[in-house]
Amino acid sequence: MIAFEVNDMTCGHCVSTITKALKSVDNHARFTIDQTKRLVTIESADADPKALQDAIEDAGYTPTRVEEGTIEAPDRTKSCCGDRQ
Repeated sequence: MIAFEVNDMTCGHCVSTITKALKSVDNHARFTIDQTKRLVTIESADADPKALQDAIEDAGYTPTRVEEGTIEAPDRTKSCCGDRQ
C-alpha cells in the first residue's frame, strides 16, 4: 500500500481531481481518499509510487509520502475555498 498526506486537499472537488489524476496512472488501482485526514492510500500491483506522487503534484497538490501510523494532524486553518475563521 502506498500512502500520501495531501494537506492542501480540503474539499470534494480536491478529492475528485486527485482521483482522476491517480486513475490516469493506474486505472485498476484501488484508491481510498479520506478528506478529513487528508490521506490518500493506493493499492496497486503495477504503479510506481513516484508516478502516483507526480500525478497528484501535476493536479496542483503537494503530496507527502507517509508510512502508515505516522500521520500527524493536518493544519486546518486554510482551505482551497478560502481561509477558515
